[in-house]
Amino acid sequence: SHFFKPIHEENARYFFINLLQYTHISQILYKTYLIFMDYLWSPWRMAYIQKHHQESGCVFCKALHQTDGEENLIIYRGKLAFVILNRYPYTSGHLMVVPNEHREDFTELLPEARAEMMELISKSMQVLRASYHPDGFNLGANIGSAAGAGIPQHVHMHLVPRWAGDTNFISTLGNTRVIPEALSKTYWRVFKQWHVLFPDE
Repeated sequence: SHFFKPIHEENARYFFINLLQYTHISQILYKTYLIFMDYLWSPWRMAYIQKHHQESGCVFCKALHQTDGEENLIIYRGKLAFVILNRYPYTSGHLMVVPNEHREDFTELLPEARAEMMELISKSMQVLRASYHPDGFNLGANIGSAAGAGIPQHVHMHLVPRWAGDTNFISTLGNTRVIPEALSKTYWRVFKQWHVLFPDE
C-alpha cells in the first residue's frame, strides 16, 4: 500500500508511527463531520416508537366511530365516503378517500359510493392546491396485500401532493422520507381549507 511502508521487522516502528498518524487524522475528520452534521428533529414520532403493540381491527372503521379531530384525522364525512389524513404520510398533505362500507374491492361497493369517492378526490385536490400549491399529484389504490395495500381489508384511494425535487438524497440513499410539517398542523391546515372552499358542507 502507498499509505504505509512495507511491514518488515526492521521497519515495524515506522508502520505504527504512520498508523497512529492516520488514525489521529481520521478522528479529527470525524469530529469535524459531527460538528457540521444536520439533524432532523421529529419528536412526534416518539408516540409511534413507544407503541409496542399493533392495534387490532380496521383503522378506518375505528376512525368512523371517533370524534373528528387530531385523533382520528378525518377531514370530511360524506354520505357514503370520507376523507382522512394519512397517519404515516409520503408527503405533507397525503390524503386518503375511504368508503364507509368495509369492503376489500371497489367492485363490492355501490355505484353511488364509487361516484362519491371520485367527487371527494376532486375536492381534495382543490383543497391541497389551495393549502400547499403542489406541482402535481400521485393518485391511486393498492388492491390486496400482493399489490402493496397496507390495509387490504378496507379499500381506499391515496392522493399524494408532489413537488419538483421533493425526492432528495435521503429518500434515495437512506430509504427515508422527510416530512417537514407536524401531523397536527397538517390536519388543521387541510381541515380549515376544506371548510373555506366548501362552507356549506
